[in-house]
Amino acid sequence: MYDPFRAKLKVVVFTSVAFVFGVGLASGLGWTDVSHAAPAISEAPQISSAAVKPAKDLSDAFVTLADVVTPSVVRIESRRPAQAARRQQVPDAFRRFFDIPEDEAPPTQGQIAGGSGFIISPDGYILTNNHVVEGADQIRVYLSDRRYFDAELVGNDPFTDVAVIKIGADTELPALSFGDSDGVRVGEWVLAIGNPGFGASTQLDYTVTAGIVSARGRGLGLLNRDLRVDPAYGVDLAGFAIEDFIQTDAVINPGNSGGPMVNLEGQVVGINSAIASATGYYQGYGFAIPINLARRIMTDLLEYGTVRRPLIGVSIGDVAAEDAEVYGLPKVSGVLVQEIREGGPAVGRLREEDVIVALDGEPVGYVAELQAKIAEHRPGDRVTVTVYRNKKPMDVTVRLDEAPINDRPTLTAARTAHSEERLGINVEVLDAQLADQMGFATAGGVVISQVAGASPAFRRGLVPGLKLVQVNDTRIEAPDDVRRALDSVQGGQIVSLHVEDATGQGRVVNIRMPS
Repeated sequence: MYDPFRAKLKVVVFTSVAFVFGVGLASGLGWTDVSHAAPAISEAPQISSAAVKPAKDLSDAFVTLADVVTPSVVRIESRRPAQAARRQQVPDAFRRFFDIPEDEAPPTQGQIAGGSGFIISPDGYILTNNHVVEGADQIRVYLSDRRYFDAELVGNDPFTDVAVIKIGADTELPALSFGDSDGVRVGEWVLAIGNPGFGASTQLDYTVTAGIVSARGRGLGLLNRDLRVDPAYGVDLAGFAIEDFIQTDAVINPGNSGGPMVNLEGQVVGINSAIASATGYYQGYGFAIPINLARRIMTDLLEYGTVRRPLIGVSIGDVAAEDAEVYGLPKVSGVLVQEIREGGPAVGRLREEDVIVALDGEPVGYVAELQAKIAEHRPGDRVTVTVYRNKKPMDVTVRLDEAPINDRPTLTAARTAHSEERLGINVEVLDAQLADQMGFATAGGVVISQVAGASPAFRRGLVPGLKLVQVNDTRIEAPDDVRRALDSVQGGQIVSLHVEDATGQGRVVNIRMPS
């Protein structure tokens, strides 16, 4: 007989048991732990705006500078052919400052390296370091809007590490203005800007670092040392190297070579050139070529294609404390004349043991400063040299001669590259050994064995180990097929490469053939 009371009691008991079991289960799983309310997060400033206004004003100035300057900073990629890369490497002293992926650029493909530069005129002239473009048979420039152009070398000067290149853009380009590097003061704020993004990577595009001018007139001996061991120059010409660097604590790292150093008015006061480091990465000091010197070099390169270096015709050295005492100098500063060069412009005007303390009324404190000030003139100019002679100051007029630095072989390599090398690839027969190494089930056909770093093929994502099955409409069975197919492709045209990986998966890669 159905008992409603007993039925209800069973429901209550079963429900209670289920509840107790559920609570126990939830406790075991941690579901009944005490929850926490989200903490109240304050977003109120903890320091008043008035208290940090000077710092914020400086920060805003840096932001404005970066916005104005970076569109004029370019990335430069230069290719040195295999023969030139072996014969004429980037100077050892600068190699660690320079983006050279040595493990990615095989000797048969030459060497592809990168650096920075900056636009100096709306029609496409660009200033950079000589070591960024020296010896290159192809120079490519990448702009801030992601366009790129092949550039021509207008002129380069290894004695100051300055070069001028030009691109033929179809629109006016944003150009930077020049400041006065002679007016740069120690302690002054500067920005060092570069565009070191390399190859297919753009993660490091447009780096902006801030620092102060730490010192002026630094001579590192880098250019002199490399010119001495270069058979094109040697000991006789190495002495014409000019190193009068501006030193800064702004971070300068590989790839920033050739970028601008600007003051707080956005004017270029130097060209980033080197860092003082045992590893090639920033460890405290960066150096820039003064823009006044670079501007003088640039003017000659634009007008003559080379530099007409003025010559005063003396051997000189920095003044030491003992020299100042012997020659009656008011302070330990100046340049001691050690020798008068026979037949030079100083003969009959200057004497050995004269101490040069000024040029055209501007004080001269050390050798590099005198060399830089003379280099801002041209051969044939007359300069007033203030010297201490017999412990008394006097002025002497000297007509500058021309230094014999241009009677040397050209440094720009010229060579016709094979079409596949222009793309940046090497191809080989896919024999049994290569098929085994690269994971192909069967041999036969042609495989891409090498891809040069930063080459057009590298930028489009090609890697070694891909089987090349077709170029445009041509089926590929042997390496000669590749060359014949590519030889018909003109510079600027797009070539379609059909490739397959070891699993048989295919894809098409479209690459623009370099000029």
